[in-house]
Amino acid sequence: MNSNPISESEIVATIIFSCLAFVLMGVVLVMFFYFSRKKIIKEKLEKKDLEIQYQKEQVQAVIIIQEEERKRIAQDLHDDISSKLNVVSLNSHLLNTPNLTESEIAEITGNIINLTAKALDSSRKIAHGLFPPVLEKFGLHAGIEELCLEFESSKTISIDYQNDIEFDENDKDRHLHIFRILQELMNNSLRHGKATKISIAFEEENGVKKGIYSDNGIGFDSKNSENQKGLGMKNIESRVSFLNGNLNVESAINRGISVVFTF
Repeated sequence: MNSNPISESEIVATIIFSCLAFVLMGVVLVMFFYFSRKKIIKEKLEKKDLEIQYQKEQVQAVIIIQEEERKRIAQDLHDDISSKLNVVSLNSHLLNTPNLTESEIAEITGNIINLTAKALDSSRKIAHGLFPPVLEKFGLHAGIEELCLEFESSKTISIDYQNDIEFDENDKDRHLHIFRILQELMNNSLRHGKATKISIAFEEENGVKKGIYSDNGIGFDSKNSENQKGLGMKNIESRVSFLNGNLNVESAINRGISVVFTF
């Protein structure tokens, strides 16, 4: 027995239903892609805003550091060199005093020579602080060796320095950042960490150069973000950022500090 034939109205209804289903599905897909795209764009914008904010913080940190450095240099020039030169000027005028004895002239001249030598020594120290001469003449490796010797001269700390990479002589600007990073870390280890041992190593892994630093100081809770917001740490973060590298800091109370940065 044959089944009843499908009526024309049922065929039309099926076609209309199918079309509506396809249209609805198309609308759903369009809305899905629209909102997905909107979400992706929003996330990208938020990420970009965070990057811009981070860059602003880095720039602000650099500005603060530069201002502090300018103040320190100005203070050194005023308190040390300027005061010595003032005394030299006074002694020079004393030489015009009539009827000076030979011993008085010799004493005044000796004072002028002595103060001039001290002023020259102070100016060399300031210049050394701005850009260490050994770094300019002999490169980063020699500069770090000299830095280690300077710290070890205090007899309160020992430093183990190992270097397994070659520093490109054409990257002196980048090398200054690396030098300052180590200088900041070593100052922190000595002044705040009360460390007696420091370890510094440079190595290359899969084409990535990295510096590895550690000490045996009193350490701090690195999980507490407030402990990493000091000017010194901002300085280090800014310099690593300029090197297009990454920075990882780990520390715990009475466990010293471990720092790894790439460049």
